[in-house]
Amino acid sequence: MASNSFSAGKGPSQRQLRVGELIRRVMSDVLNRGEIHDPDLENASITVGEVVLSNDLKIATVYVMPLGGGDVQAIIAALARNKGELRHRVAKEMTLKYAPDLRFRPDETFDRLDETRRLFADEKVQRDLRADDADDAE
Repeated sequence: MASNSFSAGKGPSQRQLRVGELIRRVMSDVLNRGEIHDPDLENASITVGEVVLSNDLKIATVYVMPLGGGDVQAIIAALARNKGELRHRVAKEMTLKYAPDLRFRPDETFDRLDETRRLFADEKVQRDLRADDADDAE
């Protein structure tokens, strides 16, 4: 995803991964059930792709994307306006001592996948791949 506050050269801890996944599930459920009453969120189908936590678990960066690639900035603004309610819902569903502060960012995973596919379709890359396969066969 994006850069986060992991220690240099180290990935997230098991606890960060586990809590991030729990928050992702709770956020997805709350948004899918339409529990947040905001006109910008009521008719939007939002995918919560990933939640990345800071080392101290006090900040959760939530990567979201509206299905169909709608106006992601409007969705992020609506989620930010309702951050307190969403944080309350997360705290209620989980057994953490403190509910993390929620920060919303666009999930660019699909854009990167499209770019990767475009690169692999490029004739120069295909030629290089065929050359590598020929070298491996010898």
